[in-house]
Amino acid sequence: MTDRYRDNSSLALERLRAMLRDIPATGQSRIPTERQLAETLGISRRSVRRALEVLEAEGLVWRRQGAGTFAGPRPDTLGDYPDSHPDFSEVMEVRLRLEPQLAQLAALRATASDVARMRDILGRLDGTDDADGRELWDSALHREIARTAGNKFFLAIFDSMDQARHDEAWRALRERARSSANLSATMRQHGELVDAIADHDPVRAGAAMRAHLMALHEGILRLTSLEALEDAF
Repeated sequence: MTDRYRDNSSLALERLRAMLRDIPATGQSRIPTERQLAETLGISRRSVRRALEVLEAEGLVWRRQGAGTFAGPRPDTLGDYPDSHPDFSEVMEVRLRLEPQLAQLAALRATASDVARMRDILGRLDGTDDADGRELWDSALHREIARTAGNKFFLAIFDSMDQARHDEAWRALRERARSSANLSATMRQHGELVDAIADHDPVRAGAAMRAHLMALHEGILRLTSLEALEDAF
């Protein structure tokens, strides 16, 4: 297995979510160590550690130094994607039709703690300086919005679609489409989106999500069109 495949935090996150479904979320059930999880999942410890950070931010696990990681909230706080490579245009078609509606529902239903989690994820995304981390926390933000929408069937659809992020060709394409300028624009768009949800403004939230996804779609289209043109000569 290549190091590139092993260093896949999004895949680690999916597999840890699946594992947690079989563990009582009491806050008392200890899960295996990072080293054991990395060996079991066949993924790097760094990816496992990052995935656990996302799960902790979502309140699905908690950690105590010297004691380990536990399934469920801290006691004092109480679908499969096809095996073939995803077609980016199909993925974006689904995202453009699904996620603006999820953002609208999130704006109607978000609590103060939901918004706080989104802002925490935004901070982590802004502080990430590598492709794997950006992909991980970007996915975490969009999933938190989908979760906040409060519809488990929509969330299942979102999770199925979001598995496209595990595909190395898709990840490489998204990273090539990024630049310093559009990274800054993406952070601004994310901030506007979360602000609209915090203000409980569904119209603005839906529009902000659509504008963000359209900018991503256009960037990828531009890149793939240029690469196709270069290949023709």
